[in-house]
Amino acid sequence: MKIAEALSERSDLQKRIAQIRERLSNNALVQEGENPSEDPEELLAQLDRMTDRLTELVTAINLTNAAVKDGSETITALISKRDAMILHIDILRSFVTKSSEKVYRSRGSEIVIKSTMNVRALQKRIDEEAKKLRELETRIQGLNWTTDLIEQ
Repeated sequence: MKIAEALSERSDLQKRIAQIRERLSNNALVQEGENPSEDPEELLAQLDRMTDRLTELVTAINLTNAAVKDGSETITALISKRDAMILHIDILRSFVTKSSEKVYRSRGSEIVIKSTMNVRALQKRIDEEAKKLRELETRIQGLNWTTDLIEQ
């Protein structure tokens, strides 16, 4: 199994576990004399099987990401770098949005509000960093589709 396949299965399991949570909640209480629409014991058994499989997958994914290197960096390091880049770009985008806001004055005597940054230069920086992020994401995706999962 490739990392990408394990990631897909992990995502599917996480969605199914969320559905089990909802179904358990919907069947936690019934009116006296009524039966739940689904057997909570069976739902709990499904939950146990799914969380066990999720544990296996996450462990294998993490072990693989920590062991496999692309050049001098592990996949874990690349993912950490990607996550930090996403956060950084998001903050820059929020800042450039705020810096770009227009403040209208109704009279000429009101206080003038000006941007503290060169918005054009900051937007260019964001575009450059977004390109680097896309390249990194492509690199990680390539590794995910070509790297075999380390099985325990």
